[in-house]
Amino acid sequence: MKDHSTENRQSVYKQYQKNRMDHWDQIASQENRWNRCNRYYLRRLLEVMKFVVPPGQRVIEIGCATGELLASLKPGYGVGIDFSAEMIRRAKNRHPDLHFICADAHELDVKEKFDFVILSDVVNELWDVQAVLQKINEWTTPQSRIIINFYSRLWELPLALVRKLGLVKPMLMQNWLTVEDITGLLSLAGCEVIRHWEEIIWPVRTPVMDSLANRFVAKLWPFRIFDLTHFMVAKPVEAVTGAEALPVVSVVVPARNESGNIERIWNSVPEMGGGTEIIFVEGGSTDDTYDVIERTIKNNPQRRAKLFRQSGKGKGDAVRLGFQQAGGDILMILDADLTVPPEDLPRFYEAIYSGKAEFVNGVRLVYPMEKEAMRFLNLVGNKFFSLVFSWLLGQPIKDTLCGTKVLWKRDYEKIAANRSYFGDFDPFGDFDLLFGAAKLNLKIVAIPIRYRERTYGATNISRWSHGWLLLRMVFFALRRIKFI
Repeated sequence: MKDHSTENRQSVYKQYQKNRMDHWDQIASQENRWNRCNRYYLRRLLEVMKFVVPPGQRVIEIGCATGELLASLKPGYGVGIDFSAEMIRRAKNRHPDLHFICADAHELDVKEKFDFVILSDVVNELWDVQAVLQKINEWTTPQSRIIINFYSRLWELPLALVRKLGLVKPMLMQNWLTVEDITGLLSLAGCEVIRHWEEIIWPVRTPVMDSLANRFVAKLWPFRIFDLTHFMVAKPVEAVTGAEALPVVSVVVPARNESGNIERIWNSVPEMGGGTEIIFVEGGSTDDTYDVIERTIKNNPQRRAKLFRQSGKGKGDAVRLGFQQAGGDILMILDADLTVPPEDLPRFYEAIYSGKAEFVNGVRLVYPMEKEAMRFLNLVGNKFFSLVFSWLLGQPIKDTLCGTKVLWKRDYEKIAANRSYFGDFDPFGDFDLLFGAAKLNLKIVAIPIRYRERTYGATNISRWSHGWLLLRMVFFALRRIKFI
């Protein structure tokens, strides 16, 4: 017996898709007219996408139209999908170095993996958004990123009005989804949202005013509520099977005038994963820190350890040297002052190995601290900068200066390769890593730790000079991350 309800649903779906194919074929034939109307909006989209997607990646775009967005990203390997035959014909003529397929995303069968999957202004058109998002899992790895942008529902009536006036290209009936809708659908499809933000409050070319409005005003509350488009970055949820060998962990310990803590470090750092190596980087000590480390390593040949003498200055330089020399798959930083207990490192390991995090940041500001662990002004400064950087990076950053940070070596190598984007002026190393992780769209997770009072030596932090440097870094980050 035939299931007439299924047949009817399939018939409605086919008609829905045919109407849209015909519509977009017609739009393609009048492309010059509509591109003039939408030129500024499209240019702004390209600017934002190029910030999110670095060149040279494997990129697939669903709903690629004539391929301008895909081409602008300069992919190492680019694939564009669209169900409009006329759009694909034009895309192939203009961008012969890219690969274009005329296909319905609901029925697409691609046997390849990509670094980035892009759905730009297309979820508003899809018959079944969840089905397409589930299909995306077939094309991704745990390191892939899914970039989605879609119209804000607040713009439903204004857009309908300008379309009636013929000022922008006509559209068929749209899906009007919220950020919560897309977040839920991504979750059902086995993906999680890393961050989301809004863009474009003024979609019309108006010299000076458009740049001011969209680079600055559109990022500020309460104006961002009225932005035209939502952007979301998501990733597949990684499942740990246990089939692969456990990763080796490298714990980098920058040490300056810390000879009294070396033995405690050695006895407290636990073995993790497939093994742990401790990498000491000594930086211009006036005490016998280097000799103590050297002697301790010699007396304990059963543990993996390395010792380097820092030629540059600052903790950031020491961390970069340690990471460069690390042989492990997972990189950790442990401050030699032991204000963060080494016994807490396994929880950082579990967070990153399980796939629940891609960058783990310690937080000292949750649990009560020991009396002399942090001076009052340092505490106030840390809380201030945590709020600022949470806003800047689009992910919750509760403690910017906690020394304990953990990430995969493969991700650190990408951060190091792109360090020139931000510049090399961070003596701490914390912001170098946080900025780089945010630029790579890594999932940043905070782990609260109980911050201890220092029991040996004196702090190497100068609160006023370093505080001023942090303010300079905030303004630099505003220009390089937020107000792009």
